[in-house]
Amino acid sequence: MLEGLGYFFQAIVEFATLRTIFDVLWATQLGIIVGMLPGLTATMGIALMTTLTFKLPANNAVLILICMYVGAIYGGGRSAILLNIPGTPANAATAVDGNPLARAGKAGQAIGIATTGSFLGSIIGMLLLATVTPLLGNFALRFHSFEFFWLAVFGVVISGNLTAPKDPLKGWIAGFLGLLVAMVGMESIHAVVRFSFGSVELSGGVGLIPAMVGAFGFSEIIMMMKYSRVDVIDSDISRVLPRPRDVYRHWKTIFRSGVIGTFVGAVPGVGEDIGAWVSYDAARRASKHPEEYGKGSYEGMISAEIGNNSAVAGAMIPVLSLAIPGSAPAAVLLAAMFIHGVRPGPMIMTSNPEFVFTVVAMVFFATIAMFILGLSMVKGLVKILQVPRQKLMPIIFVLCVIGAYAVQQRPFDIGVMVVFGILGYFMKEMDYPVAPMVLGIILGDILDPNLRRSLVITDGSLLPFFTRPISAVLVFIIVLTMVSRAGWFVALRRKLFDGIRSSIFGRRSNSQQ
Repeated sequence: MLEGLGYFFQAIVEFATLRTIFDVLWATQLGIIVGMLPGLTATMGIALMTTLTFKLPANNAVLILICMYVGAIYGGGRSAILLNIPGTPANAATAVDGNPLARAGKAGQAIGIATTGSFLGSIIGMLLLATVTPLLGNFALRFHSFEFFWLAVFGVVISGNLTAPKDPLKGWIAGFLGLLVAMVGMESIHAVVRFSFGSVELSGGVGLIPAMVGAFGFSEIIMMMKYSRVDVIDSDISRVLPRPRDVYRHWKTIFRSGVIGTFVGAVPGVGEDIGAWVSYDAARRASKHPEEYGKGSYEGMISAEIGNNSAVAGAMIPVLSLAIPGSAPAAVLLAAMFIHGVRPGPMIMTSNPEFVFTVVAMVFFATIAMFILGLSMVKGLVKILQVPRQKLMPIIFVLCVIGAYAVQQRPFDIGVMVVFGILGYFMKEMDYPVAPMVLGIILGDILDPNLRRSLVITDGSLLPFFTRPISAVLVFIIVLTMVSRAGWFVALRRKLFDGIRSSIFGRRSNSQQ
């Protein structure tokens, strides 16, 4: 451990140059901008930046890519709070409480505490990255196709459970609708085209970015068309940096969300979006005021931001220890490491241990830059809310069209964006949450191939899905999560707790007499 600390401080000294600090600042700022713009994801930003850093030294190139990664995941929370349009899928949970706070005139405070949460989450993830990389890497190796299938189901159930507190069935329906959408197109094992109805464009599947931009962005435009006049939101930006006591009161949530986000991020293929939702769910369950969640809860928003930002460092754990990406952006980062001659994997702690702590130092620099840049530009960004929505929506529409078209340069994707915008509008009108549907599309790429791969391995037997230890635990958690929202279970639990409470207090009163 002392040797690792020495490697860390050595890397800090090496990076403490004007050129490196300049690279950290511009790369993090560019990442924030990429994350803010709907349709531009962290994966895309890292992929494009990899081509621009090809001739740089390995450490400088990886540092720039990590700054882009950290900045993009944080920046997506800005548009989630201000416009209710998550810049990246990882920020969908942030919008649940962040946008109600902005609409209540507290956009400055919301961005301030979200920035602080992102900073603390990244710090917690960085510490765990440095201390438990071998341990978590070995544990993540135990996840196989059976566990990945249940993990995808768990993500949909959790998302639906959180975004539809009044009727979780609507959230689950929306989530599994997203899974069905993910089934469209050519499957990856036998190359069979499904549900394309003869369309060549649909045989390639429904793109995540056009669907997400339509469901979150274009649906908002349609919603605004219902109103002839929309009031301008007046947000208080007199205080951006939260008071220390306002942060300290949530110290349990901060620590819990940071640990959960890092552990979830360390599971290969899961990513920051599930880290945010699981952290959010744990915070709501432990909260003294769960009824405030979804209506503008600072605690809920900070748990989501800590969850997705700590998952960034968590996603690097299997990258370094196993050469297996923890998320889609981490996969591009892994490829960039190979391009620059770095060979992460199970032997890295013996052959090149200093590189692990060099990456920790890179995350540290990116986190500091994200915190400084995030707090210094709040007042300018909050002014977006002071623009009448009728004037803002045409700009949002242009960004939605560009975001949908930019990924594959297909006019068909613009049509997909419009269709999902209309679908998202009707879902909102009928009180169906949109976020689980988008998450279902994301998780469909995990659920579908792992289900069929598992059935190939077991020759069609479903038994291993329930008998493998980790799978059995996940099944138990999923069933418990769904049953716990059933009306009869809630009534039974309340009756049981009331009986225990009356029995305890009844005994105390009798003993005092």
